[in-house]
Amino acid sequence: MRHYFHPDIDAIALPAVLFALSDATRLGIAVALADGSERTAGELGSGIAKSTMTHHLKILREAGVLYVRSEGTRCYNSLRLADLESRFPGLLRQLLGLAVKDGYAPADARRRGEV
Repeated sequence: MRHYFHPDIDAIALPAVLFALSDATRLGIAVALADGSERTAGELGSGIAKSTMTHHLKILREAGVLYVRSEGTRCYNSLRLADLESRFPGLLRQLLGLAVKDGYAPADARRRGEV
């Protein structure tokens, strides 16, 4: 079983979170996980190369936005909703709400109209 680095709640830095969510694909991943579900990389990134998805998930995880849980050969990704709410109250809910309003789609992790 693989073990992943997850920063402690107190070590989650606002600039790292904002950087992680500044990319359209990563923002779409966060929107997809905003319902509190766990998903594998394959479920999150239809049409995205495996190496690219791995890169995006690593940035989100190391920023403290994602939690990755290994189970056998699968890795399940989920948002650290409670941790981020504790650290930055209202921030994630506000950012993801605006992302949905602006057309970021969770299914394909891309903004409508972007090519």
